[in-house]
Amino acid sequence: MTVPPSGATPPASGASVCPSCGAAASGHFCASCGTPLSGARCASCATILTPGAKFCHRCGTAAGAAAFRRGDATSTTLPWAIAGIALLALVALLAGQRLRSTTSAEASQAQAQIQGAPQGDADGGGAPDASAPGVRAPDISSMTPRERADRLFDRIMRLDTEGKKDSVQFFAPMAIAAYQMIPNPDADARFDMGRIAVVTGAAPAAKIEADSILAKQPTHLLGLVLAMEAARASGDSVGAKTYLARLRTAEKPELAKKLPEYERHIADIRDALASGK
Repeated sequence: MTVPPSGATPPASGASVCPSCGAAASGHFCASCGTPLSGARCASCATILTPGAKFCHRCGTAAGAAAFRRGDATSTTLPWAIAGIALLALVALLAGQRLRSTTSAEASQAQAQIQGAPQGDADGGGAPDASAPGVRAPDISSMTPRERADRLFDRIMRLDTEGKKDSVQFFAPMAIAAYQMIPNPDADARFDMGRIAVVTGAAPAAKIEADSILAKQPTHLLGLVLAMEAARASGDSVGAKTYLARLRTAEKPELAKKLPEYERHIADIRDALASGK
């Protein structure tokens, strides 16, 4: 039987004595000092504690008052953590709404461009009012698949130079679908599809289009430019240098052919030639 220290209150009938402070105690923890009594469990691992222990013999967690103080800190921190998570969710929601509204605006502008209407944000003027006298809404059904594809290609390239990657990803599938409607696509169309693949991070698809061009015309400048860009996008520096060397060799005799696709993409050809200097 434990003898209480001098001056300690004798235990009442049926009560035990705290092994730490000697005060009368009942339950699982001493009401005076918080020392664990018989049957007390660790707040961390639920192991039954040794009466009078300061730490859990299994996991080392502080027993008694220390454990309760740590629990109080946790309960105080928890509401702030929940509030922080809620704030992050709200920010993500607002960002998503802004992105959707931006994408919708871009989609409206693309439709106007495909139909031939001026773009308010790009040209500084508003689109004409189709209800005004003498103004007819453009008929997109009169456009060929190639015309629609070319308009979308030009828009995607402009968006890419402006750094609007989300808009590029949004319009790319529309453009590819338009090109796929072209029967027997020529080198120009394949180059356009390959360039879209490059700016959207689909280097393997660009390589397929380049190979299709070069299989028919091994010295075609657009095929060599696209193959070089696809190699660079894939991290193949050796392949990129090889295609650049072929491009330089083929430059003069190919440009002498004055092909329409060379005239349309002369800037891409010049940029590719200058990239290796």
